[in-house]
Amino acid sequence: VPVCCSARYNLALLACFGFFVVYALRVNLSVALVEMVQANISIPIGNSTYACPEHPSSSGRAHNKTGKLHNWDADTQGWILGAFFYGYIVTQVPGGYLASRYGGKWLLGGGILLTAIFTLLTPIAADLGVGYLIAVRVLEGLGEGVSFPAMHAMWSSWAPPLERSKLLTISYAGSQLGTVVTLPLSGLICFHLDWTYVFYIFGSVGLLWFILWSWITSNTPETNKAISEEEKEYISASLKKQLSLTKTVPWGPMLKSMPLWAIVVAHFSYNWTFYTLLTLLPTYMKDILRIHIQEQHQSDTNQCPLMYPLRSKIARRKHPKKNGFLSALPYLGCWLVMISVGQIADYLRENQVFSTATVRKMCTLIGMIGPAVFLLAAGYTGCDYTLAVVFLTISSSLGGFSMSGFNINHVDIAPSYAGILLGITNSFATIPGMVGPVIGKSLTHYNTIEEWQTVFYISAAINVFGALFFTIFGKGVVQDWALGTHHSHT
Repeated sequence: VPVCCSARYNLALLACFGFFVVYALRVNLSVALVEMVQANISIPIGNSTYACPEHPSSSGRAHNKTGKLHNWDADTQGWILGAFFYGYIVTQVPGGYLASRYGGKWLLGGGILLTAIFTLLTPIAADLGVGYLIAVRVLEGLGEGVSFPAMHAMWSSWAPPLERSKLLTISYAGSQLGTVVTLPLSGLICFHLDWTYVFYIFGSVGLLWFILWSWITSNTPETNKAISEEEKEYISASLKKQLSLTKTVPWGPMLKSMPLWAIVVAHFSYNWTFYTLLTLLPTYMKDILRIHIQEQHQSDTNQCPLMYPLRSKIARRKHPKKNGFLSALPYLGCWLVMISVGQIADYLRENQVFSTATVRKMCTLIGMIGPAVFLLAAGYTGCDYTLAVVFLTISSSLGGFSMSGFNINHVDIAPSYAGILLGITNSFATIPGMVGPVIGKSLTHYNTIEEWQTVFYISAAINVFGALFFTIFGKGVVQDWALGTHHSHT
């Protein structure tokens, strides 16, 4: 069955665009917030002398400052940034259940549409007061909480078993791409326009995606109008003995399943390191390595993060080694690895070089222990910021292996309930986003290299434990409780 222009790969590409939007709407506030607050209210740098000498920066022309400023202290900013996850965790399991029962198309589309609408309303909410802004962020989290479970549920009906790694990694690679593009682009928007346009532009992109999604996609191959009969039969035949014939959810056996808990532990462990890097990496670069990721010209600290490297390149063409969008590099590497490894993983399975379980465990081990090693190495680079950025980029890039590991193992062990399983594992995996950065901040009160080494040690240890747990208890075949019949399976 041809790959080019096929319905299943069209779905993967549109899903990739969708998760680009998901992460664009999620991370844009972290850039815009610095521009939204008064300069003297911004989050303090630290209480101690710096461990490393400051890197020189160049001055550039003043940026647009027409956006309204707000008097929000550091604690208030923390609540604003964290509010998203309190909504996000609520809709994980319900989203998976509803998608498994009614299909994921409109659930995923409606969730991102809701998030896009509230993103467009963010400037108004900020003007009304911090309580309104926090409420808007919680509602955005509610909308995005259904995205991954709904997509997993759709792939349970769309992805032939030997193409799962390819199709799912293409879909979810959009999340890394969204981070790579949104961080520097939001800085550009702040510089040339003002912070309100960050929300207007990305919110509008979300509306555009919803129109395309509604027009092109369908819940199953059987209801798709553009799919060929050959492709429809191919997908149907490949999934014939993998889907349950019953509509009731086997909650008891499901929650007692050790392969499910293997995914839970791995997902939780991986996200601990992911959220630690996502939220604390800019602080580490600024406070320890003393890398200017925003311009400090004329004592003006009220600017968008990640703006300096790009502005330096455009306005002055100086300091070329700083124009690489340092904070986006790790996610770019992860995106490239994720796409490549997905192709390799399915090649190994299709040609029976390794079993599905072996491929999933190999990818998980590389995708979790590899990042742990290079994360620890980054803590021992001293003040060599180039080497530190290289190690952190390698660490995040190797994490892309895990997308072909535990991240898609839900579809292997229970395709009929993949959305529900992802809702369960992602609920646990959201907890690190709430507590990991808080613990990291509490351990770096004086911003010393030794304190940051402790943060990296904790993240690395959790990563290694999760990888080993999944390797011992993970499976690669459909579980008996997920079939609802006495089909044999291999």
